[in-house]
Amino acid sequence: MNAEIRQIKTAAEQGLADAFSSVKAKLPGAAAVAAMREKAFATFEARGLPHRRVEEWKYTDLRALMRDAKPLAQPPDAKARAQARQAGNLAGDMDRRRLVFVDGVFVPQLSDLAELEQGLSIRPMAEALAQGDPLVSAHLGKVIETDDVAVALNTAFMGDGAVIRIAAGIVVEHPLHLVFVTTGDRPVSMFARSLVVAERGSRAMLVESYEGPTGVDYQVNSALELVVGDEAHVDHVKLIGEGGDALHISSLMAAVGARARFNDFTFTAGGAAVRNQIFLRLDGEETLARISGASLLKGRQHADTTLVADHAVGRCQSRELFKSVLDGESRGVFQGKIIVRPDAQKTDAKMMTNALLLSETAEADAKPELEIFADDVVCGHGATAGALNEDLLFYLRARGIPPKEAESLLIQAFVGDAVEGIEHAGLREVLMENVAAWLAARG
Repeated sequence: MNAEIRQIKTAAEQGLADAFSSVKAKLPGAAAVAAMREKAFATFEARGLPHRRVEEWKYTDLRALMRDAKPLAQPPDAKARAQARQAGNLAGDMDRRRLVFVDGVFVPQLSDLAELEQGLSIRPMAEALAQGDPLVSAHLGKVIETDDVAVALNTAFMGDGAVIRIAAGIVVEHPLHLVFVTTGDRPVSMFARSLVVAERGSRAMLVESYEGPTGVDYQVNSALELVVGDEAHVDHVKLIGEGGDALHISSLMAAVGARARFNDFTFTAGGAAVRNQIFLRLDGEETLARISGASLLKGRQHADTTLVADHAVGRCQSRELFKSVLDGESRGVFQGKIIVRPDAQKTDAKMMTNALLLSETAEADAKPELEIFADDVVCGHGATAGALNEDLLFYLRARGIPPKEAESLLIQAFVGDAVEGIEHAGLREVLMENVAAWLAARG
């Protein structure tokens, strides 16, 4: 006699199933998109929310963190749009083109759409899905194929976001700033999906920022698919400043062509639980990629950075550097994997993660990995975790610098090592100002 084993669904899993059943017919997209949604949700139903027995999620038990599924956010009303008018301050006052999304919906009235450069096109993802945009049909769900459950959920529920095309040879003068803001005082969930295609020889800087109210346990699941063509140069910066009770999951899926440059930086200072996923594939030779980030955590915050850098071809260089500052009972997680394929000879890849523990109750978990299937490569990884250097503190204090100020100087220098990789000088300054403000609030 064979007993049938059935997986018991959690309240969150059942809530997601009920929500998908009730809204799938209303989500944008024709038959092909609907089929993609169904397939993605079937992946989720077969596997459920990831938990600590799933290797890639062993440090971030989403089944435990996500007790229930929040209702999908409703389109923003006039009050919500008014609240979002000043959003995006995480990036300071640098010159930029703002694209504002309020409660997961694009708001043209708050966005800068006038006088687009020739060769630059921007449209809402919801509109592109509904009208069968050829760019979306060609790339959506195809940039990096992954069976990750968080990405599957995003594909199933994806609503709005940005679809951006930068034509070959076009230089976008000002950063494109995607501002995602959550408003209101009720818990909601949002599933933003964006696609950016930078064609051959183009250059652009893309900034994403996320913010929301304190005291509201809303949920964000965002995904960005990014295609960087041959000889293109793309900088991508993500700023996480969510409310203190928010759950934030974001996924970047980037494919980079030959002789290109790609720089990615993630700055995490908000949210109760944050998971930043980066799936990167180097598809062309002689490409340079720099992937870095910094996290400032306090209280019981939890931030997880999970990275897969796939060297599919040879003669590419990648550098990965991540810094975490952990105070209180916070927990910082870094999981990084460099894959070097058999044909990827002459690969040069190095990965480093450093955690600075400011309290005895903070926790840092690091799992850097190498999977190398080629023999003519230079690859390495490292991880450190520890407290402030007592000798350096003594050196500063011996020169008349007060203890707290000495600590702040060392912490700023620690984080600045990662921040300095951002090419935009104004944004570097703004982020270091955010670091100083975080330290000042610490007391």
